[in-house]
Amino acid sequence: MSLKDQITEDMKTAMRAHDSVRLGTIRLLLAAVKQKEVDERVVVDDVMLVGIIDKLIKQRKDSVAAYTQAQRMDLADKESDEIKVLQAYLPQRLSAEEVTAAVAAIVTSLGAKGPADMGKVMGAVKAQLAGKADMALVSQAVKAALAS
Repeated sequence: MSLKDQITEDMKTAMRAHDSVRLGTIRLLLAAVKQKEVDERVVVDDVMLVGIIDKLIKQRKDSVAAYTQAQRMDLADKESDEIKVLQAYLPQRLSAEEVTAAVAAIVTSLGAKGPADMGKVMGAVKAQLAGKADMALVSQAVKAALAS
């Protein structure tokens, strides 16, 4: 069963259980998938779907930060609940140590030295670790590897 099919089944389950938070979040996710399919005229596979989920989680994290700063904890809690629902569909992520090791290996293989090579390294790292690691964590690891 594909990830998209699993999400559709979970939506039906949430409807039956009257779980409004989960249902709303899944509908939002499916709407984003449909939008991508219509805009780009492609069929979204599991890899693209993980990218969409990552994007939605990043948006939610930004919203939580903004709501927290504005002292709107009710809205921040709602966004946090949506993040938890979305994270359930992500594959197991690499740990910080695994990300650092992978980045170090890529930096060594490319022979990158200094911040000027950041773009080259990020391109290679993104191709290898997309969907497997949090890209914010990857970016920090690349900056640290190139700074030393």
